[in-house]
Amino acid sequence: MAFGWIDEQGELRRRAGLVRALRPRPAHSPLLDLASNDYLGLARHPEVTEGAAAAARTWGGGATGSRLVTGSTELHRELEDELADFCGFEAALVFSSGYAANLAAVTALAPHGSLIVSDAGNHASLIDGCRLARGTTQVVAHADPEAVRKALDTHDGPAVVVSDTVFSVDGDAAPLAAFAAACRDHGAGLVVDDAHGLGVLGDGGCGAPQAAGLAGAGDVVVTATLSKSLGSQGGAVLGPAPVIDHLVNAARTFIFDTGLAPAAAGAALAALRLLRREPERAARARAVAAELHARLTALGLEAVRPDAAVVSVRAPSPDGAVRWAAECRAAGLAVGCFRPPSVPDGISRLRLTARADLSGEQIERAVRVIGETRP
Repeated sequence: MAFGWIDEQGELRRRAGLVRALRPRPAHSPLLDLASNDYLGLARHPEVTEGAAAAARTWGGGATGSRLVTGSTELHRELEDELADFCGFEAALVFSSGYAANLAAVTALAPHGSLIVSDAGNHASLIDGCRLARGTTQVVAHADPEAVRKALDTHDGPAVVVSDTVFSVDGDAAPLAAFAAACRDHGAGLVVDDAHGLGVLGDGGCGAPQAAGLAGAGDVVVTATLSKSLGSQGGAVLGPAPVIDHLVNAARTFIFDTGLAPAAAGAALAALRLLRREPERAARARAVAAELHARLTALGLEAVRPDAAVVSVRAPSPDGAVRWAAECRAAGLAVGCFRPPSVPDGISRLRLTARADLSGEQIERAVRVIGETRP
């Protein structure tokens, strides 16, 4: 049988407690949501949903083609211009997803003969970009600038260092300034994924690179997603104009992919404009994360101190994490459940999203449920 091996793989997953299943959510759920990446609470904001609807009415339901054929609209260009301005970079390029943006940046900026230095804690999309790139990848210890320096010392040609700005599993921040210094000492470029920093870190949510003093630097390229703080869908690459022009001509996930749907572009643009008017949302998300961490650790739970809006609580095992998350759900609380292979260190966790729109009462309720259901 052609796919008979799938049954064997499924049994191995079941024994390891790693079976995953889709759980479609209703349009309106009674659950308190600490599982999504809607950090600023904008996904259902009336201005954001109207931005999506207006874009669909104006431009249609889909982009109709790749960006180089019919998939670029004036709306896409407007979003790119405002994203670049907000984050402090010369230019931006919008993709159909953050995953596609990461594949584009890494593969297009690491040609044959180059070295890619990749942090061990990087997101799967960066890892896949490294695998697809023609350069040679060297994985280094997590958040370790000295390990980056040593890796760069081994190579004389073009090189890029690739890292998340905020790591999605534990919510810890990368030492961006130290990474940039190591790159500059070796003439290397720095490519960072700000998926979990945009909208949360920096002045009014301008992002982790801006907070580190790297916005607009000629040797720094930033990828981002529109699906977290901006409550929409899609991705972007920001950086020097020559780099963006290069991606237009060389990035396969840009050239051969249908453009971002107008509704998603309209929603992201509306969210970005709202964030400009209400920059306090970024600080509120960080404050909620800090409060969740303080309350959970006061209960004796092992939680990683958050640098942005992700709060990670360690679980005893993959099965234990699944049961814990299920019991939280039964008690009215939705939390993320991270297990291998989604976690680089093999330790299962509950992953909580500290949303800017959570009230004090909701925070107290979430902490109570997590504490009462812990294994």
